[in-house]
Amino acid sequence: MKVGFIGLGAMGHPMAKRLLDAGHCLIVYNRTASKADDLVARGATLRETPDAVAWEVDIVFSMMFDDATTEETTFGKDGIAAGMSAKAIHVCCSTVSLDQARRLRDGHAERGQTYVSANVLGRPPAAEAGELFVMAAGAQDALERLEPLLKCFGPHIFQMGDDPVQANLAKLSLNFMIYSTIEQMAEVFALNEKAGTDPRVIFEVMTGSFYNAPVHKNYGKLMVEHDYDYPGAPVTLGLKDVKMFMEAGGDYGVPLPYASVVRDRLLSAVSAGDADRDFVVLLERVRQESGLK
Repeated sequence: MKVGFIGLGAMGHPMAKRLLDAGHCLIVYNRTASKADDLVARGATLRETPDAVAWEVDIVFSMMFDDATTEETTFGKDGIAAGMSAKAIHVCCSTVSLDQARRLRDGHAERGQTYVSANVLGRPPAAEAGELFVMAAGAQDALERLEPLLKCFGPHIFQMGDDPVQANLAKLSLNFMIYSTIEQMAEVFALNEKAGTDPRVIFEVMTGSFYNAPVHKNYGKLMVEHDYDYPGAPVTLGLKDVKMFMEAGGDYGVPLPYASVVRDRLLSAVSAGDADRDFVVLLERVRQESGLK
């Protein structure tokens, strides 16, 4: 199948590579064209604009950093929507606000185009291995058509509903659970460290008992090893996600008091100069408050 992929960042690049590995004819675009060099060397075709990609394919994926880049890439000059044929589907995998999610849904609908949100859970190594969890929402016939492609990213495809916004809200919600879990682990590690227990021992107990989910294993390992400087996702990304989650709470009239705690912790990490480090660096803010060196 001829497939387009727009946005070759930390997550988009390995996802595009999975499509290429599965034998699909891949057309790509990225603002920094050199990030596509290895894909082009393996047979992908690079285009100069998003609409040029969309014009050539029936399915075009996008994975941009935030609302602004998603909006521009989709509806801006030379955007995806300008190049889509009547039978094409735009599949947005970006983590965006609910306002942006609605603009994507409604903007494509106004143009008579098919749109699906397919958010993914997992870090770049999971994307490389094809072990992401995919949450997709949109028209049922579109989801069925997309399933073989989505399975390139991971074996678990969760259909969230007919409204693409449902997938976006689920992604924001589950990302918030990740940040909340990191805050919990940071407090537990720091408290036990002050009592003289090596955090690695706590990590061993945690992951060797019933706290053995990937979020504890993967993020906990990064935390006890103080592995902050090769970010799968930086603090700024976490702050963006939590702010959007809190906005969603406002949209639906749901109080989210713990979200404020996590937001403030992320803000303190930014203020401490850790904005571009992996968001597990939150541990250092808890350690600092605890008087640990």
